[in-house]
Amino acid sequence: MASTQFPSFRAAPVQSVQELIKEPIPAVPQPFILDEPQSPILSASSPLPLLPTIDMKHIIMSETADSELEKLHSTCKEWGFFQLVNHGVSSSLVEKLKTEIGEFYKLPLEERIKYKMRPGDFEGYGLSPIRSEDQKLDWGDRFYMATNPIHTRKPYPLPELPPSLRDSLECYLAELQKLAMMLLGFMAKALKLEKGEMEELFEDGMQSVRMTYYPPCPQPVLVMGLTPHSDATGITILLQINGVHGLQIKKDGIWIPVSFLPDALVVNVGDILEILSNGVYTSIEHRATVNAAKERISIAMFFNPKSSAQIKPATSLINSHNPSLFKQVSMEKYVMDFVSRKLDRKWYIEHLKIKNEEEYRT
Repeated sequence: MASTQFPSFRAAPVQSVQELIKEPIPAVPQPFILDEPQSPILSASSPLPLLPTIDMKHIIMSETADSELEKLHSTCKEWGFFQLVNHGVSSSLVEKLKTEIGEFYKLPLEERIKYKMRPGDFEGYGLSPIRSEDQKLDWGDRFYMATNPIHTRKPYPLPELPPSLRDSLECYLAELQKLAMMLLGFMAKALKLEKGEMEELFEDGMQSVRMTYYPPCPQPVLVMGLTPHSDATGITILLQINGVHGLQIKKDGIWIPVSFLPDALVVNVGDILEILSNGVYTSIEHRATVNAAKERISIAMFFNPKSSAQIKPATSLINSHNPSLFKQVSMEKYVMDFVSRKLDRKWYIEHLKIKNEEEYRT
């Protein structure tokens, strides 16, 4: 992914939302204001469904492995999102990383802007790239970097980060890489894929990370921190840096806020895993809302197949009784097609669905 030439993106009208609100603003600037108000979450009188929790220790321990694996399988089918506890990632490393990311966003703008996205590039610091004329700007600053395969990394921006943040980030990336491969292995087992099918796709695959700062907004219902979308990934692993909530998932047509458990990571199924599982697992629309009084900070890590992979339902799942539901596409084309358009719910996976017998034969 590091060598991919992305389409041209228009420059955002502001360098940083964080800087925009340093002084009180009379009104939210028009480029951020949604065409329609945020669709509401469940009413206060309705009990909020809780995001399922998967315990990594229970999957590994022989006496609880079968039941927890079945729970993982049903959660990926019905929710596509879960909180992962006892995940094994060092708590001291997580706390150090949280501190380092918080310190990064306290740096003066002239320091942060050293890492700004370069023309025609997708990596670096700034607002999310503008891909279309009608796109509304997200109320957040993000720092996105491709991190794997290591030999494809650019000489910026990761190597140029402050040493303490870079070191913590590198350790965290290595820990999550191991965790992601374990999770994908368990998912492959639950799906009853042939041995090695999942590993062959994802081993030393394309990985990236996004650190996002969502500043407070004087009129939070008018804006969106992160546009509703499903992830163009195999899986995504999210760590909330501070205690401010904002992640919401769309289930059964209703937006449900996620309350993070202490020390938990939130994992979600991406579009690629929905394709790989031939629709057994489901990628779920999610969004980030913002707070009127406090900033929210998060770090997401994205796990994808290797760039040479063909994205299609797993061969071992397809037969005359269970035909392929999705068209095949190369990973390189998948990435290019996805980033060439603005985030828009599940548009790309819908585009890849086979709609008739003629498409299935081709």
